[in-house]
Amino acid sequence: MAPRVVTVTGPVPPERIGFTLPHEHTSCRPELVRTRQELIDFTSDAEVMTDELHDFRRRGGSCLVDLTCGGLARDPIWLRNLATRSGIFIVMGAGWYRDSFYPPEAGIDRRTVDDLAGEIVAEFEHGVEGTGVHPGIIGEVGADHAWVSPREERVFRAVARAATRTGLAVSTHAMQSQVGLDQLRILEEEGLDLGRVVVGHADSILDIDYALAVLDRGASVEFDLLGRPGDYATAREVELVELVVELLERGYASQILLSHDISTNAQLKAYGGPGFGYVAQHFLPHLRTAAVGEGEIAAMTIENPRRILTVA
Repeated sequence: MAPRVVTVTGPVPPERIGFTLPHEHTSCRPELVRTRQELIDFTSDAEVMTDELHDFRRRGGSCLVDLTCGGLARDPIWLRNLATRSGIFIVMGAGWYRDSFYPPEAGIDRRTVDDLAGEIVAEFEHGVEGTGVHPGIIGEVGADHAWVSPREERVFRAVARAATRTGLAVSTHAMQSQVGLDQLRILEEEGLDLGRVVVGHADSILDIDYALAVLDRGASVEFDLLGRPGDYATAREVELVELVVELLERGYASQILLSHDISTNAQLKAYGGPGFGYVAQHFLPHLRTAAVGEGEIAAMTIENPRRILTVA
């Protein structure tokens, strides 16, 4: 089979995938963690979300990766309808989010690693539960804390085996710690090519040694909290621009991705937030002001996500 990007409306030749947001959510419903009210209240109004994606498209947007997976109430039909309505290519995630979010019916601690891996492989080959919608990436899979729990380790080993069997890339959740390095160790122990791994939320820590440790293992780093209200906002963005420039100067342009991780109403334009256009409208101009070239910008926003999403 020819190389392809697996979208919710079917496989697409990679060259058709342009400007991509590699870590977003268009719906997000924690099935267990009721304390995350901002996620629970995230709009399920298809018209509102379609308008948000149209805004992204007007700013040159081509593709969005929705990393809502097990534990966050993934909805393949919602995604397919949204892709059809908006004209944006949407790629759906697979796997299970992180320990405190694992739904009991997933049976994470009662199943073998191979059984869990087989579920992801079956979705890739046959679609999700009779919907005909296939995942195009595995993720976001992550850790609750600065370490990987036993159940999380089981998921990571299953994810590595499924990724090896399907050719899908893996996108991780590694927040406010260097836990991404432990995630990479487990994935590598299972034989996964770390060139197919994206370590997410690298801008939640802004530590160049951590970023370099991830990059030097061959994985990609994702700065995906852009445009967030609160402590991720302007002050941190100045530091982030400096970090990105430093990494580009060291030759890592082919391993950096940019996104927003939109998952709350406060981030949407309809509710006064910056929306899915923030990277293009605000962050990229900051990089250009810092003398980042158009070739490097194209690498981070088009070529790198396209490579990650391409199934050989």
